[in-house]
Amino acid sequence: MTPNTITVEERHEAAGPPTGPLLWHLALVSGADGASLDAGLAALRNAAATGPAPTVPVTRRVVGSGSATHRGAVLTGPEGPVELGPAAQDATDAPTAFLIPGLGDHYLGMGRDLYRDFPVFRAEVDRCAELLAPELGLDLREVVFPATADEDADSGRAPAPAMDLRRMLGRDSGPVSAEERRLNATKLAQPVLFVIEYALAGLWRSWGVRPAVLTGYSLGEYVAATLAGVLSLKDALTLVARRAALIDTLPQGAMLAVMLSEPDVRAVLGPNLSLSAVNGDSFCVVGGPEEDIEALEASLRTRGVVNRRVTTTHAFHSTMMEPIADQVTELARTLTLKRPSIPYISNVTGQLITDEQATDPAYWARHLVSPVRFADGLRAIGADHVLLEAGPGQTLSSLAAEVRGAGTGTVVASMRHPLEHRSDTSVALKALGRLWLAGGAVDPTVFPAEALVADGAAPAAAVPAAGEPSATERELHALWARLLKTDTFPRDVSFFELGGNSLLATRLILRISRAFAVEPTLRQVYEWATLTRMAKAVDALRAGRDPEAEQAGSDGGSSHTGSALARFELPNGLMISHQNEAETRHFFEDIFDHRVYGKNGITLSDGATVLDVGGNIGLFTLFAHYEAKNVKIYTFEPAPPLFDLLSRNVAEHGADATLFNIGVSDVESEASLTFYPRSSGMSSFHPDEAEEKHNLRTIIANQREAGADEAAEELAGYTEELMDVRFEAIEFTAKLRPLSAIIREQNIERIDLIKIDVQKSERQVIDGIADEDWPKIQQMVLEAHDADGEVARLVALLESRGFTAQAEQDELYAGTDIYNIYAVRGAR
Repeated sequence: MTPNTITVEERHEAAGPPTGPLLWHLALVSGADGASLDAGLAALRNAAATGPAPTVPVTRRVVGSGSATHRGAVLTGPEGPVELGPAAQDATDAPTAFLIPGLGDHYLGMGRDLYRDFPVFRAEVDRCAELLAPELGLDLREVVFPATADEDADSGRAPAPAMDLRRMLGRDSGPVSAEERRLNATKLAQPVLFVIEYALAGLWRSWGVRPAVLTGYSLGEYVAATLAGVLSLKDALTLVARRAALIDTLPQGAMLAVMLSEPDVRAVLGPNLSLSAVNGDSFCVVGGPEEDIEALEASLRTRGVVNRRVTTTHAFHSTMMEPIADQVTELARTLTLKRPSIPYISNVTGQLITDEQATDPAYWARHLVSPVRFADGLRAIGADHVLLEAGPGQTLSSLAAEVRGAGTGTVVASMRHPLEHRSDTSVALKALGRLWLAGGAVDPTVFPAEALVADGAAPAAAVPAAGEPSATERELHALWARLLKTDTFPRDVSFFELGGNSLLATRLILRISRAFAVEPTLRQVYEWATLTRMAKAVDALRAGRDPEAEQAGSDGGSSHTGSALARFELPNGLMISHQNEAETRHFFEDIFDHRVYGKNGITLSDGATVLDVGGNIGLFTLFAHYEAKNVKIYTFEPAPPLFDLLSRNVAEHGADATLFNIGVSDVESEASLTFYPRSSGMSSFHPDEAEEKHNLRTIIANQREAGADEAAEELAGYTEELMDVRFEAIEFTAKLRPLSAIIREQNIERIDLIKIDVQKSERQVIDGIADEDWPKIQQMVLEAHDADGEVARLVALLESRGFTAQAEQDELYAGTDIYNIYAVRGAR
């Protein structure tokens, strides 16, 4: 049997039940044409909302007869059915390439939900753990799934992330736990990561996804070689474990990511430093002794070259690995090496590995000391391939998007980022749905086919929660109804998705206190924001129990996770998906109601071209779409949760918008984005929590001043707790690109309007516009932060470029440093 073959047993396990309750279900839908597919999807959403819970994680549903080339997908979870992206028309099977990561994005608990929910994944982890036990002297399952997180594991909810992205980016933010230290030790981290990635690849193949080509990053190449049959699983585990133990005996080193081209990096290397990786045209990694890396870091800083530390124990792929190279070769000589049955990319050459290289024991020594030529490897994979990241995090997906360029194929990540509070199972199933929609080759015979009758299909109904409401829930329903001015709402949709806001939340707390003689905190109202969850929490508080423990079994999500049910009808009748009703209403008032753009001389004519930099959920993009006919829009939003909502809103309203899940800056690079789910308008590449809290306090005070005294009094006592709630953060690593690079790639000849709202990154966006592109721009609106006279400098810069520019401050922002600048080419 080749590694590309799926056995009958694997098919059975792929469709078999998990060991615990089934919280998530993915339906892969196909139809002969767009009309039948749309009707089928509507019927499926309706059935998912009203029918019995599914008994298997994935099913295949076919609408009508004949060739089924049109594809859709629906993911059903605790928050109800969600259609994944726009349906794919005339989708044809595209080859899939597996991207397999190395160390860096690993974390405690990675894959825990997959281990619980999928027998194929669990069996592979168990088999590897047993094979490795004699080598490691311990059970690796205890290393990656420590007992301290058992409660989260049993709950079906993603555990709190153990790894801290600030540390991963070289900005230490606190002590490392004993469990983290144990996992991060090279002698354990490498075998553990190999096992999780090997098991994940097995899960994907059990779902009928067979890779046409593989590429691994550093340690990931060992997984690729094993999947390709070059190494048996037992031999691979032996090689990985003993190699890791050898590395552990070497002196520790350091690594530095540098935003320069390979020739430029080689020019600055001292005698003790090595080029360790080439990840892009201007993105390399250098490895060597700590003192040499420190010197290079200081030198690059004086030159203004972007660089950051890579969290690591050793300088991998550098000359510091040479003392063990011969031992690795000798170790490989004791193993059986075979020709690959699946093509895979060599890190050493950046090309498909040859039979001679794959069967040469000395190859693994060269791999140890040579730079990882990952960018070359990505280019060697055909542009028609769908790329699937089969490992923790999304680093390789980000690199692939940068190397391939915008609009070049689909890249899908299949495990959550360490700081994402999402179920591993939901992430993996959503990735399968995205792969299906992208035309990725999925063997449909793996899943039992069921006919889907679409005649008379109705729109999806709200998802009812299981069981009858308790007395507490019925009384809470009445409290909600009085505050929300409606008594018709689902039991499992967030208070904040239904129109609640911070002020209404404080009023709800007072009403709960009077009705139940317990007083939840504002944070608890945000966290337990559905009617069902809030009722359980109130019952726990009344009984003197710990509400956190009571909620451990629920995966209902918090108020800011976003779902297809989080929809809001704007006062002008437009329906949009959103995260925060109060924030959405504020943006609507600015853009649509107050029409601040029009009042400051900004106009749009039919056929205009608009750039929306900092798109958020897309309200400005929709404004441009409806303001004139045939408007072409290019929208940029780096935060993945907002990009998902932006994509939904653009698709629903049919806007002619090209969307980019990137940030805009003056250089090609990547950066950490601090994302505030409950205050997404303040998310930033340059976070300053003290300043942002000051601004929000001031805005709240301005709102109170303009409102009723009763409202001001009710909110005043909760201001500081509200600050903590609103500034809970998630961090993402985002790709940054200069605006002019996009202008060139998209062949944009005229720009009628650029809107820039990027929370303290406006200067970098402006600096990323090349001289030859300025004459193309006719109008510009930007939010600016007036640090040390920055607003005046920006006005002067725009005027030097031929604009008439003026700055103004909205009354809501009085007392902050936030201004808007409006610029129109020539005289007004």
